[in-house]
Amino acid sequence: MSGILLQIDGRQVEAEEGMTLLEAARKEGIHIPTLCHHDKLEPYGACRICIVEVEDSGRTKLVVSCVYPVEEGLIVRTRSEKIDRIRKMILELLLAHAPDAFGLQDLAREYGADRNRFEKEASFCIHCGLCVRYCAEVKKKHAVGFVDRGIRREICFVPEVAAKECWDCKECFPLCPTEALQAAFVLVEAFTGEKT
Repeated sequence: MSGILLQIDGRQVEAEEGMTLLEAARKEGIHIPTLCHHDKLEPYGACRICIVEVEDSGRTKLVVSCVYPVEEGLIVRTRSEKIDRIRKMILELLLAHAPDAFGLQDLAREYGADRNRFEKEASFCIHCGLCVRYCAEVKKKHAVGFVDRGIRREICFVPEVAAKECWDCKECFPLCPTEALQAAFVLVEAFTGEKT
């Protein structure tokens, strides 16, 4: 079976059918930033920071690289003035929720994002879903989930499940790009009376 040929940042890349643009780029050592992607999890596309520009048959569009499949003959640009401007805006919006997150601050410096551009809505959660998805897809425990919708959407531990499962696990903690998951866990500790 022959590979799929495409171009990423001017380089000829051979990818396998079923790969995403992000996977094809990483295979070639081409960096695309991500916040909601994890190799053990199904692609999610929530954070949108991995957005790239794709040209196909003379038409250009913006796509989310972690969910967009490779196609023969695509021309992909991972950095451009337009992409950088969009990533900068996304980061400024995320920084309104998690202004002190180290990972966001590093990206903000790279893209020139202003952490004070938008009024703070300090929820410390950027809705990447890594903790929720890891607990469901990898651990199969469903101890953490999303509550509410839209601008009120947050993650929370399910106290009766977390009390049994989370104390010895905590594998989702290092996945959190805002380092806020530990604070949520401590809150559950307070509600349940359990100690780590």
